[in-house]
Amino acid sequence: MPPALRRHQPWLGYTPDEVRHASDYFEPLYDYAMVLIEKGLAYVDSQTDEEIRENRGTVTEPGRDSPYRDRSVEENRRLFREMRAGEHPDGAHVLRAKIDMASEHMIMRDPLLFRIRHATHYRRGDEWCIYPMYDFAHCLEDAIEDVTHSLCTLEFDNNRRIYDWVLENALPEEELPGRPHQYEFNRLNLTYTVLSKRKLLQLVEDGSVGGWDDPRLFTLAGLWRRGVPPGAIRQFCRAVGVTRSPGRVQIGRFEHAVRDYLNDKAPRVMAVLDPLRVTIENFEEATGLDAGEADWLEADYWPRDIEGEETRAVPFTKEILVERGDFQEDPPKGFYRLVPGREVRLRHGYFLTCTGVEKDDDGHVVALRAEIDSGTRSGEAPDGRNPDGTIHWVSATESDPLEARLYSGRLFTAEAPDDTDDDFREHLAPDALVTREAARIEPSVAQTLREAPERPDQKGGSASGVQRFQLERTGYFWPDPKDHTPEHLVFNQIVPLRDPWAEEDAGLTAEELEARRREKERERQRQRERALAGQRDPVEALGPRERERFERFRDGYGLSRDDAAVLAGRAPLADFFEEALGACDAPQSVANWAVNELLRELDDDALADSLAALPFDAAAFGRLVKLADEGTISSSAAQKVFSEMLAEGTAPEQIVEKRGLRRLDDREALRNTARSVADEHSEEAARYRAGETKLLGFFMGRLMEATGGTADAQEARAALKDVLED
Repeated sequence: MPPALRRHQPWLGYTPDEVRHASDYFEPLYDYAMVLIEKGLAYVDSQTDEEIRENRGTVTEPGRDSPYRDRSVEENRRLFREMRAGEHPDGAHVLRAKIDMASEHMIMRDPLLFRIRHATHYRRGDEWCIYPMYDFAHCLEDAIEDVTHSLCTLEFDNNRRIYDWVLENALPEEELPGRPHQYEFNRLNLTYTVLSKRKLLQLVEDGSVGGWDDPRLFTLAGLWRRGVPPGAIRQFCRAVGVTRSPGRVQIGRFEHAVRDYLNDKAPRVMAVLDPLRVTIENFEEATGLDAGEADWLEADYWPRDIEGEETRAVPFTKEILVERGDFQEDPPKGFYRLVPGREVRLRHGYFLTCTGVEKDDDGHVVALRAEIDSGTRSGEAPDGRNPDGTIHWVSATESDPLEARLYSGRLFTAEAPDDTDDDFREHLAPDALVTREAARIEPSVAQTLREAPERPDQKGGSASGVQRFQLERTGYFWPDPKDHTPEHLVFNQIVPLRDPWAEEDAGLTAEELEARRREKERERQRQRERALAGQRDPVEALGPRERERFERFRDGYGLSRDDAAVLAGRAPLADFFEEALGACDAPQSVANWAVNELLRELDDDALADSLAALPFDAAAFGRLVKLADEGTISSSAAQKVFSEMLAEGTAPEQIVEKRGLRRLDDREALRNTARSVADEHSEEAARYRAGETKLLGFFMGRLMEATGGTADAQEARAALKDVLED
């Protein structure tokens, strides 16, 4: 956590009663190890690390007993004491649990409990030279601290076996009824980013980002620096819930949660990020002021649907700035902003009409001339006319310079960058950060920050005390905690205003909107149910007949434990799964699709009816999985086919052929497409050839777009490298 966080009250709103360390318990952990030795359940092994690995066996071959496994209790006790006393060098001995070297679970093949390491400990100094292994210490620390529910992510599911074994054999019998239990859940994964500490460290160390607090990262320090309120993070986590099913949450859901949280907490102000100068030719006549004076307009901080009466004064001068993108000389259909001869409304002020355009020698627009209607100062026209477009603006002379840092929220071009075959850094998005150094912002903002730099916002939402603002029509922003100063305004974009969820609803009828609302509510209910289900072991809830099915699925078909449990507990889905195997002899692949894709489309309370209502049968479902599993179509193409099957019931093969979704792996055809992509993005191609090889991910995204996602990733990458490195 960065020092700036420590200066505030606990940022996320949670204060630990006490911070504890494993090193607090070295003495009792040593005693527990002695208990296992006394019971004949632990022994000192003198093999080398290489010998231990070699004798451990493989997933198909059992391990071999150590030649030291049958040492007497007395000898093990003596050697372990000598290890503790520092009488043996690093690697001379280890303490191992005596369980079963032939166990089907590799973790139970006499796991290591203690190692010798002569090194100064950062808290205990040179007191200890033997250190407990994680699987031994974790469960016993929980027991010492009276933990009841030990929560871990799914990768620790297999570790629960050693967790239980150590507790059941090391704890006194009277403590066993209240011993802790481990529960696993899926970790929170977001699309278009990485959360792995190892991958984050790579990004930091190779300079791909500016540090652990880079606002593009989804570290706590990064989110804090970007300006994401802690309340929005808590709100998002409550919304997505907890589940045991692996998956990724769309980044749009996080952005939606942040927007929803900030909507009634961030006052609205105006800033122009890409300025285009406009001279008001009739300023003096329309306002009665001299050219160097300002007409101070009253502007609301809050829209009408949010309770709030605060206002501020905004200076309107002879020269103003508008967004360059709000003007087009030859506009397309549906463009309702500034056009020569068209009237628009200036936010909080006059109606304005463009009367002239100034260009440079290359024909680029560099400035505009315009006139205002003096009778529309209030934002309304006496005759009731109402322009189609409203644009924001700031004064060219009475505004403050601003450096605006725009974060897209998507650090990578790939939805799951850490699931690709190549280096995940090749998918870094070149436009994840765009800096607007020529931006301008209305003067009320700097005044607000000068008067109360550490005050909560008007709606009481900021735990850090620093004001957040909505820059109208752009997004939510706050001052960068490291680089912003009163003399140099630097704002980070917390989240853009564009809401992908809202855009999905555009153009729908009232009945369609209501159907979508009901579906979203059903999804929220399913999330709540999955959150509750994730708090317990799904196998424990199975009855005798379901448990038999579970064992058959796990042992006979080789399914993962979780997938076998989900299917076994739902008889109609289990029958559908087995029917689908007739068309696709890949049980785990069919199970993955059934559990992660099909089940979310079904009503879990009326599963049989939902399956019967599907417009396709199990055989067609199996054929879809086979197309994806054999590589005939890509995973993204398979999702498109599945969506169309749900809507129309068309056979998967027909959809593939009709839409041209068959995986494209013809190297020459891909080279031609790669050449077109490189030609279209010649500037980026030149940067790549100059050594900026991280742009390969950018080109992969463009090539995938050009091929509709059908290109074979490996062949596409090779074709791009051929073209770009030619």
